[in-house]
Amino acid sequence: MMDETQQLALLRRYEPIIRFTRGEEFFPMDAEAYIRMCSLWIKRPGEPPQELIPAGALTPEALAEPYEDEYGAVRFLKFTEPLSAAEMAVQALRQRREVDHALEEFRVGKGRLARVGYTSRVVDALFRVALLARGRVPGDAAAAASLGYRALLLQDPRHVYHGRVYEERGWVVLQYWFFYLYNNWRTRFSGANDHEADWEMICIYLARNADQVLCPEWIAYASHDYAGDDLRRHWQDPEVQKVGDHPVIYAGAGSHAAYFSPGEYLTKIELNALAPVTRSLRRVQRVWKRLMREPGADGVPGAPEEPVLAIPFVDYARGDGFAIGPGQDAPWDEPVRIDESVGWVRNYRGLWGLYTQDPFAGEDAPAGPMFNRDGTVRRAWYDPVGWAGLDKVPPLSERLAIVRRQRQEIVDRRTLLRTQVEEKTALLRGLDVQATSIRTQPHLRALHQQTLQEIKALSDEIARLQAEITAAGALLENLDRHEDQLLAGGAQPLRAHLRRAHAPAALDQPRASGFAELWAAISVTVLLVAFVLLFYFNPRFLPVWLVSILALFTFIEAGVRGAFTRAVSRFATALAIAAALVLVYEFFWWIVGVTVLALALYILWDNLREFMRSRRPIR
Repeated sequence: MMDETQQLALLRRYEPIIRFTRGEEFFPMDAEAYIRMCSLWIKRPGEPPQELIPAGALTPEALAEPYEDEYGAVRFLKFTEPLSAAEMAVQALRQRREVDHALEEFRVGKGRLARVGYTSRVVDALFRVALLARGRVPGDAAAAASLGYRALLLQDPRHVYHGRVYEERGWVVLQYWFFYLYNNWRTRFSGANDHEADWEMICIYLARNADQVLCPEWIAYASHDYAGDDLRRHWQDPEVQKVGDHPVIYAGAGSHAAYFSPGEYLTKIELNALAPVTRSLRRVQRVWKRLMREPGADGVPGAPEEPVLAIPFVDYARGDGFAIGPGQDAPWDEPVRIDESVGWVRNYRGLWGLYTQDPFAGEDAPAGPMFNRDGTVRRAWYDPVGWAGLDKVPPLSERLAIVRRQRQEIVDRRTLLRTQVEEKTALLRGLDVQATSIRTQPHLRALHQQTLQEIKALSDEIARLQAEITAAGALLENLDRHEDQLLAGGAQPLRAHLRRAHAPAALDQPRASGFAELWAAISVTVLLVAFVLLFYFNPRFLPVWLVSILALFTFIEAGVRGAFTRAVSRFATALAIAAALVLVYEFFWWIVGVTVLALALYILWDNLREFMRSRRPIR
């Protein structure tokens, strides 16, 4: 085990560089400075929130005190308070003075809605409307957080990360936790949510080489809706940008999610409430693709399915703004080491900001680095190796020994199987001799039948053992080949573990078309207005007009997305299927009669042909 000095030295050696997008307001800071500026509250079931410790009186030591409460009670910190009219006026003036500069810093990317289908736009509209009803962070909270953060920077301008070193199953894991005072993804960058406080994290996985020197092998970034193998990249993967030994993180604007490459990332969020509808639509989609013989009808085994009813959001991780790290705009200050010995890490299971009681939880503040929102321990904390899918991956220095051990186990197993085959073959031959000797003895018929059954079972078992021996031989060949590659120092596949790599959106998507942008913005409203007008002026023919409008919208959508020909082909196929079903319904008994008559004529013709062949003389 390493001592604290060695751990800090490792953390400093590989500390990352974070590159932000222009317009970012909040940067990593010391979590304890935030604690001292907060008040502590509790929300018990059926009761209004109650303040436990006022702002200014809360300390990290007080937050670390163990506590008990009833089921359903939620403790949370609160940093922002509603702004007064004067403060709102001052903030408005400040924002007005900075607006020109802000426009130069950040521009919202085009095509968030144009990059997805019409159904996703409808779900997005419902999600936006739901914000009016469900719990969310108040509108002035972002402004209050910005003012509070500026005041904190005047007192403590340091940029700090929280570091943890964890040793597990041959790996030394360097965890870098970044605390942000506020997530303003929704209000500032048109994202999914806002919430007080934000914890983000990356892991670097080191292992000892043949000379017992710790070397990095893998790196994992926490990111939206990704888990396991898809979180990590090999240290030598070209996608992992580095400055010396310092990996580069491209942070999402406002969301602070970590990405390996700069760009605009389309994030699709599915709502749990729509899960049954989503599953049904996926089945229909698969059936349609099989019918149309389209690629991807059966999907890739083990790969996550693409979202169907998903809400699209863009995470801007352009990396063209402020940068923190070695050799950047600002350096890291001395890291704050955290583990279970730190009281507030170990004992505070509450939220690190306002508890809005959002049913989707998107507007609720996160829990601390050790816990989930429900108070359970994060897997990234108690099992960071398994969190990134590395529980099945050995360090490179152990791979050769594992291959040889595995090979020896298979050789021993194959030897045992061959011995079993020899023994069972001798027994099988004895049973066959026994069955042969009694097959002409009627009074031993029962014994003969039993012997035949034993022969069948034993023969099947020998066949299974022989198949296993053959498979073991093939496996040994591949293990030998893999051992030779390791001995020769051959490169290992860097990206074979990835099932769904998160890549930035391509620049040649429909976002370039002005009409596509305009259509994406107005299409949902146009459909709703058309429905209301039809219902008011001509309700008798509402179904017919509604189908017609939906068809028109489908063709317009296909046109702006460059898929008009495919839409016409699908529409023609659907019409053909519908026409066939109508004909079957209208002339069902005629079709049955014609089908039966055709079968009768075919049977008659086939029987007569056989009859004529039987009458021919044999030459």
